[in-house]
Amino acid sequence: MLYAIIAEDVMDSLEARSKTRPAHLQRLETLKSEGRLILAGPHPAVDSPDPGTVGFSGSLIVAEFPCLEDAQTWADTDPYREAGVYAKVTVKPFKKVLP
Repeated sequence: MLYAIIAEDVMDSLEARSKTRPAHLQRLETLKSEGRLILAGPHPAVDSPDPGTVGFSGSLIVAEFPCLEDAQTWADTDPYREAGVYAKVTVKPFKKVLP
C-alpha cells in the first residue's frame, strides 16, 4: 500500500538539511531502485522553486510499504529526523487516484 510521509521542519533547518541531504537522498534512491518511490521533495518556505537562504518548511514522500508500521519505522529512521531537521512527521495511508 502507499503511504504519505509528511514532515514539518524546525525553524532554520537549512544548515542541518544541507549536511544531512546526501544520506537522506541515498535512502530515497534505495526506495526508487526498488520501484517503491512515487514522489519525494521538499516544501520551499517561500513561493519559489529556489528559496535560497530561506530554506524549506518540510518534505513530502509518497512510497509503497507493506504496512503502516513499516512506513512509520522507515520515517522514524530518516537521517533528517535523526539530525533534528524535522519537528514533526506524520505517516498516513495514501490512495493514488490521478494520474
